[in-house]
Amino acid sequence: MAESKRDYYEVLGVSKTATDAEIKKAFRQQAKKYHPDSHPGDKECEEKFKEAQEAYAVLSDAEKRRQYDQFGHAAFDGTGGAGGFDFSGMDMGDIFGDIFGDFFGGGRSNARRNGPAKGANIRLSIRISFEEAVFGCTKELEFNYKETCSTCNGNGAKPGTTPETCSQCQGSGKIVRQRQSLFGVVQDVSTCPSCGGSGKVVKEKCPVCHGTGYNTKKVRKNVEIPAGIDNGQCVRIRDYGEPGINGGPRGDLLVEVIVSGSNVFERQDMNIFSKASISFAIAALGGEVRIKTVDGDIIYNVAPGTQTGTRIRLKGKGIPSTRNKAVRGDHYVTLIVATPTGLSKEAKEALVKFDELSGGSLTKEGGASTTPKKKGFMDKLKESFD
Repeated sequence: MAESKRDYYEVLGVSKTATDAEIKKAFRQQAKKYHPDSHPGDKECEEKFKEAQEAYAVLSDAEKRRQYDQFGHAAFDGTGGAGGFDFSGMDMGDIFGDIFGDFFGGGRSNARRNGPAKGANIRLSIRISFEEAVFGCTKELEFNYKETCSTCNGNGAKPGTTPETCSQCQGSGKIVRQRQSLFGVVQDVSTCPSCGGSGKVVKEKCPVCHGTGYNTKKVRKNVEIPAGIDNGQCVRIRDYGEPGINGGPRGDLLVEVIVSGSNVFERQDMNIFSKASISFAIAALGGEVRIKTVDGDIIYNVAPGTQTGTRIRLKGKGIPSTRNKAVRGDHYVTLIVATPTGLSKEAKEALVKFDELSGGSLTKEGGASTTPKKKGFMDKLKESFD
């Protein structure tokens, strides 16, 4: 059941604002610690490993992470795979290659070290209004974009030359050191510092890109913000991140949305909350009032005898679902009865008359009468001696 599952951020030991790199690092540590190959027959470690694997499957995917941040475990109930997840499409080769290539001296990660790898994701933020978050919008974003250098075609070498095989790692992209441990001989594998793991070094650098293989330019890109997006959620723009490594695909641009607050409305998940003032007369007698909603003002018929603090529900006037904008939450309005001030003489007399007809609360014990009290015999006698 989803209710019995631990929070995925808690499982990996990271905060909800953790970067992709921090999540990957945390999972690698958990996998090394609990993998069944390291603890044969230990059911508890096996369950902890599966738990970490499931958490990483969600938090390492921007779309799944967005859904989890909004709906929790319920976002995936009833979908494929164990516990509502499908791990068949996940590529964890780099994670487990690192773990077992480094820890047990295996060679699973060796072929990947200097092979094509996806570029890193870039994170930017953009601010939108409360109403724009409700209905969605299009925003133009300006950012630095690294494009392949046309002079060297991305290899970083001066025209007429080519990158050479790294002499320190012999083109493998890694440095391997052996040491003795409780498990026997263990290989420590680290990225080659000379070539950065590419297996190639540039002796004569391109004069245009200075050996980086790319040039940076300012670009403008329209970002489609979906209706119903919440503060802190991200929009993914594919292939606008850092360039890939060794011919690998580019990373993605992740645009974090910051939603400004509203002077009228408050949001909780898909529901909206606000307050509306009504007159004493309408509260007592009933009547129509104008209420602000994100869709515009509406006329609501207040029932007679409505008390201050009464909450009404406007069905379907809340936040749209990001998965289906036709599905919306509700708008809850708290009615506040306004106490009249600055009353005219006629209005005060009318209220006194109303009070007399409705029970005389002004003249009862604890009340204060506005009508002068007639003087009795003893009062007049007392005044004669003053």
